[in-house]
Amino acid sequence: MTDTKQAKPPASKSENVIAVFSLLGIGAYLVLRYVVDIGYEIYTLSLSTSLTSAVADIYQGQFSFAVSLLQLPLLAVLVFGGIPLVYQLITKLLHGDFGADLLAGISIVTAVLLDEYLAGSLVVLMLSSGVALESYAVRKASSVLEALANRMPSVAHRKNGEIVADIGTEQVNIGDTLLIFPHELCPVDGTVLEGSGTMDESYLTGEPYMMSKTSGSQVLSGAINGDCALTIRADKLSVDSRYAKIMEVMRSSGQYRPNIRRLGDQLGALYTPLAVSIAVLAWMLSGDVIRFLAVLVIATPCPLLIAIPVTIISSISLAARREIIIKNPAILETISACRTAIFDKTGTLTYGRPSLTELVPCPAYNKHEVLTLIASLERYSKHPLSGAIVKAAEQQNLSLLTVSNIEELPGEGLKGNVAGKPVQITSRKQFIARHSDNTALLPPLSGGLECVVLIDGGYAATLQFRDQVRTDSSSFIHHLRPNHLFEKVMLVSGDRESEVRYLAEKVGIKHVYFSQSPEQKLQLVRDETRLAKTVYLGDGINDAPALNAATIGIAFGQNSDITGESADAVIMDSSLLKVDELFHIGGRMRTIALQSAVGGMLLSVIGMALAGLGYLSPVTGAVTQEIIDVLAVLNALRAAIPPKMLSDY
Repeated sequence: MTDTKQAKPPASKSENVIAVFSLLGIGAYLVLRYVVDIGYEIYTLSLSTSLTSAVADIYQGQFSFAVSLLQLPLLAVLVFGGIPLVYQLITKLLHGDFGADLLAGISIVTAVLLDEYLAGSLVVLMLSSGVALESYAVRKASSVLEALANRMPSVAHRKNGEIVADIGTEQVNIGDTLLIFPHELCPVDGTVLEGSGTMDESYLTGEPYMMSKTSGSQVLSGAINGDCALTIRADKLSVDSRYAKIMEVMRSSGQYRPNIRRLGDQLGALYTPLAVSIAVLAWMLSGDVIRFLAVLVIATPCPLLIAIPVTIISSISLAARREIIIKNPAILETISACRTAIFDKTGTLTYGRPSLTELVPCPAYNKHEVLTLIASLERYSKHPLSGAIVKAAEQQNLSLLTVSNIEELPGEGLKGNVAGKPVQITSRKQFIARHSDNTALLPPLSGGLECVVLIDGGYAATLQFRDQVRTDSSSFIHHLRPNHLFEKVMLVSGDRESEVRYLAEKVGIKHVYFSQSPEQKLQLVRDETRLAKTVYLGDGINDAPALNAATIGIAFGQNSDITGESADAVIMDSSLLKVDELFHIGGRMRTIALQSAVGGMLLSVIGMALAGLGYLSPVTGAVTQEIIDVLAVLNALRAAIPPKMLSDY
């Protein structure tokens, strides 16, 4: 995997001070020089009739001395600002770092040797203000995340009987009963116990809808409650809730600089010798050392030093708006180069929840009758399959019946009287053990899960379940090769062969691996990563090692904090559409970074040519370079602006 290195913040306090000091020094020089120049013009035009004899003497014999005194602000800039910057560049040079900013150091030293103090001061200003500009752009690009931070819930209303007490969200414990007043922020993730209403989750999900909430509904921290008070049970601590996780990852992602910065170094390796060559050639052909300085001043590579990291942070901000948390910004460079996609099954290409796919009744019963009876009973069960049965009945608009004498014992299944009829739901294994003479009534064993229904003590039906395939899984898989140039798509799962192959056929994956342990998954991913860059998508704890081993690990973040910690990116909305958006954000980021850096370099090369021919002085070249810098940064900030389409399937 691509490594990331912890980096200092974009702008240190000293660099900001240098930038301000340089600006003030240059401003003082320009103002004083303007005053002296205007005074001299007045003197020459008025023939000293309106000036005192003392002032006339200064302008007649000591004008050059006055101009020399005016250089003092520039000398202060070069001493107090230029020396620290040159020292930093020399330190980097001694450590073998021949970055593009080396040109700036050469320009400062050359300007001092040639007494071109204004040009040297402008380079100091460019170098120091460039870092400050980067910091400002980063803050602007991250404004969405800052807005989230400012909305972080801080108070919860804990309910104990009839007593309601205000506490800090950090004091909320799992299982606490909390009251959310109308229009308040939900303090933690939880489940509605009492009340019904709506919540605005757009800050978290991006969906511009009011989400209905009633008893049993899940609520997210940071969501805005509607007009009705809700009583909820806290399911997570404040620090583990959705909103806090977004903020935690936001802070950690800001502490890292990705290896795409190497893109600037690679471009700088070509740009630096080219700039020096043009400067030396201009000096040799013209014999004017000032042209050498002018070329170096306009060659100062701020588009490389500023535009690329601004593009990265802008892209991270865009991803955050789309419910995609970039934990390792380096993936934005490498994701478009990945050629192998490896998918876990459950919760990734499927929804991670079973659905009733078939109800096979015996001749004595029909499907609707059996489904009505068992759904009436299953609505009182917490079994993972009960929800699928009840949902199937709801989809067919069946009216459920009254139930009594409900009993659910380990190994026995669920029992109860439904409208006077004894109904039992058990497993095939238990049915065979107790009704071995009736096994011929059972349908052939199929893939997936199943249960057996007994009515009035006799066999009535077999229910068959499968993990529900995501509706967009097939279209997503089929667009990976033509749209994102993936050469190999694999399905790797710990499930049984029948289940894995069933899913592979449904979505169109040819490379299938089943019954895989976490260790086997890890080795498989390592082997594939040695052959090509890989993307691994998973959501379970057993996916964590594989997520770490892949070139890029993408986790669906609602099921496991451990998985999220192992991943390079977390899809908070658990949607394949968001994965496709991540692919596009990465490719778009690289494109914009190259546009900004290479475009700025080309404009600088044109400026170097003009300076080499004598059309631009060192001072004019410095101003021109500042304009180029602004254009490069403005283009880099485009990465934070969402395009009309972020997905193509």
